[in-house]
Amino acid sequence: MIRKTQEMVRKIINTQYSTAPNGYCGNEDCGQMSAWLVFSAMGMYPINPADGVYSITSPFVEQSVVNLESGKQFKITTENQSEENKYIQSMTLNGKPYNKLTITHKEVMQGGELHFVLGANPKR
Repeated sequence: MIRKTQEMVRKIINTQYSTAPNGYCGNEDCGQMSAWLVFSAMGMYPINPADGVYSITSPFVEQSVVNLESGKQFKITTENQSEENKYIQSMTLNGKPYNKLTITHKEVMQGGELHFVLGANPKR
């Protein structure tokens, strides 16, 4: 996994976002900064919204569920999520090992579960 991406996403969220009145770094830009925060907390964020590819990073939450228009759900679950455990140790997509650094919008829209196991040290 990309260690620096996992470190930087957490650093940005921890230093540039808060619940204070000035909790956004700069201009909210029509919701784009909030959207990036929500996606990143789930463990993925759009690299380029036009190409349908999301970069994977370590989630901030134990579980999130996206209800899809088709009636299916895309669930993201996390084991060992904590401030110290910010590095992805392994992932599965629908119970099968998933070793990619990205996930496509098409894969998300099929529904299923992306499961993360996190740890305190980067996996080599």
